[in-house]
Amino acid sequence: MEIFHCLYFRILLAFTFIVAVAVATNPYSEALLSLKSELIDDSNSLDDWSVPPGGHTGERVQACSWSGVRCNNNSTVVIALDLSMKNLGGELSGKQFSVFTELVDLNFSYNSFSGQLPVGIFNLTNLKILDISRNNFSGQFPEGISGLRNLVVLDAFSNSFSGPLPVEVSQLDYLKILNLAGSYFDGPIPSKYGSFKSLEFIHLAGNFLGGTIPPELGQLKTVTHMEIGYNSYEGSVPWQLSNMSELQYLDIASANLSGPIPTQLSNLTKLESLFLFRNQLTGSVPWEFGKIVPLASLDLSDNHLSGPIPESFAELKNLKLLSLMYNEMNGTVPQGIGQLPSLETFLIWNNFFSGSLPRDLGRNLKLKWVDFSTNNFIGSIPPDICAGGLVKLILFSNNFTGKLSPSISNCSSLVRLRIEDNSFSGEIPLKFSQLPDITYVDLSGNKFSGGIPTDISQASNLRYFNISNNPGLGGRIPAKTWSSPLLQNFSASACNISGNLPPFHSCKSVSVIELHTNNLAGSVPGSVSDCQALRKMDLAFNKFTGHIPEDLASLPGLSVLDLSHNNFSGPIPAKFGASSSLVLLNVSFNDISGSIPSNNVFRLMGSNAYEGNPKLCGAPLKPCSASIAIFGGKGTRKLTWVLLLGAGLVVLIVASILGIFYIRRGSKGQWKMVSFSGLPRFTANDVLRSFSSAESMEAVPAESSSVCKAVLPTGITVSVKKIELETKKMKKATEFMTRLGVARHKNLIRLLGFCYNKQLAYVLHDYQPNGNLAEKISLKRDWMAKYKLVIGIARGLCFLHHDCYPAIPHGDLKLSNILFDENMEPHLAEFGFKYLVEMTKGSSPATISMRETGELNSAMKEELCMDTYKFGEIVLEILTNGRLADAGGSIQSKPKEVLLREIYSENQTGSADAIQEEIKQVFEVALLCMRSRPSDRPCMEDALKLLSGVKSQVINRNIETKGLY
Repeated sequence: MEIFHCLYFRILLAFTFIVAVAVATNPYSEALLSLKSELIDDSNSLDDWSVPPGGHTGERVQACSWSGVRCNNNSTVVIALDLSMKNLGGELSGKQFSVFTELVDLNFSYNSFSGQLPVGIFNLTNLKILDISRNNFSGQFPEGISGLRNLVVLDAFSNSFSGPLPVEVSQLDYLKILNLAGSYFDGPIPSKYGSFKSLEFIHLAGNFLGGTIPPELGQLKTVTHMEIGYNSYEGSVPWQLSNMSELQYLDIASANLSGPIPTQLSNLTKLESLFLFRNQLTGSVPWEFGKIVPLASLDLSDNHLSGPIPESFAELKNLKLLSLMYNEMNGTVPQGIGQLPSLETFLIWNNFFSGSLPRDLGRNLKLKWVDFSTNNFIGSIPPDICAGGLVKLILFSNNFTGKLSPSISNCSSLVRLRIEDNSFSGEIPLKFSQLPDITYVDLSGNKFSGGIPTDISQASNLRYFNISNNPGLGGRIPAKTWSSPLLQNFSASACNISGNLPPFHSCKSVSVIELHTNNLAGSVPGSVSDCQALRKMDLAFNKFTGHIPEDLASLPGLSVLDLSHNNFSGPIPAKFGASSSLVLLNVSFNDISGSIPSNNVFRLMGSNAYEGNPKLCGAPLKPCSASIAIFGGKGTRKLTWVLLLGAGLVVLIVASILGIFYIRRGSKGQWKMVSFSGLPRFTANDVLRSFSSAESMEAVPAESSSVCKAVLPTGITVSVKKIELETKKMKKATEFMTRLGVARHKNLIRLLGFCYNKQLAYVLHDYQPNGNLAEKISLKRDWMAKYKLVIGIARGLCFLHHDCYPAIPHGDLKLSNILFDENMEPHLAEFGFKYLVEMTKGSSPATISMRETGELNSAMKEELCMDTYKFGEIVLEILTNGRLADAGGSIQSKPKEVLLREIYSENQTGSADAIQEEIKQVFEVALLCMRSRPSDRPCMEDALKLLSGVKSQVINRNIETKGLY
């Protein structure tokens, strides 16, 4: 028995030893399972990280078969761990890394890891590649990285590190790639960064770095690629950078640099790309740059450079991109530029250039994008400018003359043509049937003749066409113009066009028709009712006859209708009174007769909208005679009795109301109610009683300018905003509230009315049950939903700026003032209220002076530009689900490409190139709206056009990218 027990214990001991050895010889699996336990893996990317029953067998490491794990040839040692793009998160302790002594490659990129970077990584002394890019590691970069003596690649791009740049990395003798861009590092670039021995790539852009750029960087003899822009340095570009003899790519854009561009940079004889745009650089472009033979991309735009384009640039045979826009340069474009064999993009707009364009421009068969707008060029367009498949030709606001080159009519690749505000003449040679991709054509402000090309309807992608202010154009509107499938804007005012309006059949997308100051005649076709997208129709100063079509009043979005200075007859259709969108109706100087309908919409237009019609009467014009106004010419005696009875009733009602309000409100004065036309009718007592059933006349929102929800006795739920008033400001304030009330658009909160006394006003508007954008900004939306949201906001703001007369700045555009209806359609709230509040405290010059002058003064322009800036910020917040809350600072601190990659990732576009291109275009519109100089920002009308240009791409993925300019 004793022998049996002895044998049993020996066997048990041996088995225990074998298990212990097995565990000891396979620490990798255990360490990786420990690491897995720390991670957030919502996508179950590491499901195969498990040890099956039976455990470890032999010397082979079980983990070698797991996803992301790579071992040596014998599968006995883990040498690489790649967890990139697995949707992982959490904070890493780093305690497991001590096991991986032979690890050479560690990749955690494209995940959501957060917290401090674990210092345990720095014990991996054989590590050659460390990629932690596109995560959310934060805090200061930890000490100890100098222990990774074999490190070749350190990529920490796009994280949330803060504090100073790690100086220790300069001790890594084998380091070739250093990427610390896209975080929040601050302070100066360490001078020791000039001591790297093997570095080839350095990227520090998009941080909060400051100080001067250390001249010691010029000692980096092995670096071929350096990006250090999108920071805020002091001083100028160090001339010592010219000693970086291997440099091929240099980007110090948007870095607050000043002073002249060092001529010594011409010593960079291997340089292919130089980006110094968006700085404060002065002086002239160095003539010596013509010696940099490999130079392919040169962007010096958005600075304060002066002087001419150096003649020596004719020697840059590899140049593809030349951008000098937004400077103060002058002189002529050297003829040699036109002979550059590789030139694709040439942008020099917003300068003071003059003279003629190079005759050979475009002959190289590579030119794709030309923008020479807002200069002083003369002469004609080079004949071969489209020989290489030109996509964008932008020449507006110059002094060009002569006929358009016939080659343009054969330029099938053309997408955008803008030559407005010049002196071009002759017939328009465009053959729209041969321009399948054209989306935008602006020929306005020239001297063209011969009429509009008859095949305009064959431009299948045309969205915007403007030929206005060509007084010698003549001709007629082509018969099938409105059937162009995507046409949105058709402007042909002041062109001496005659004939009748063609039928509006298939007019499904047209939103703007501008034809004022022509010789058009006949009646407006009833088929105008097909134009369901129409927002604006301007037919003033023509010779139209017949009645005003009632079909116009049925168009759901029509906000501006100008029929003045024609020969229209008959009555004004009363149906216009039911329109919730109509802002401007002008029928002055016609032969309109009868009584102006009594709806408030008509009275608010003012007398100017009706004058010049001798047969027209009623408010706001002279009163109609009794027979016309009530009985159509019969029953004068009946009228007398009706008037007496009506007057008696009015006196009785007014006396009763005055008595009630005097008793209940005392010295505050009587409450008055203004309800806007076409909306539910309320009384002041309805509003006051809604605050509290017990204290119907006293309970009010707690603070001035606060908003509360109220249920009126009629059962309607509204939002009520309280505003304190001064008696002497009362008239102007109520006039302005009335202006706000008639501003109707599907993307604006509908104002229902307001009640007021001598001290207070309560403004009522629709209650929106689905909250505001501030509450929902972090919600995940697909790209289509985000695009619709951006478009809705843009349309509402564009309406305030361009379709209200005078314009109404929003004044307080922010996420919480964008409300959602039951269909999640965005509505702008609080528009104009900033000025209403200012009006109660003192004068609001931006609003009042415009009311008096009818023109945009400087204060008003500033407010409109600020709205545009805020819109750009909101677009970026939508694109990033709220991450870019202070977008202005973020876009200055990070390169555009960095932000775009982050946005692509956040929107989970994957490899969908079409969606990425759409996002990029919307992103670029946002950047345009946020330009630092207000005068450089687009107006909201232009911004909406740019955004609308993306629309068809969102809907139809097969349409080619069209660009922004």
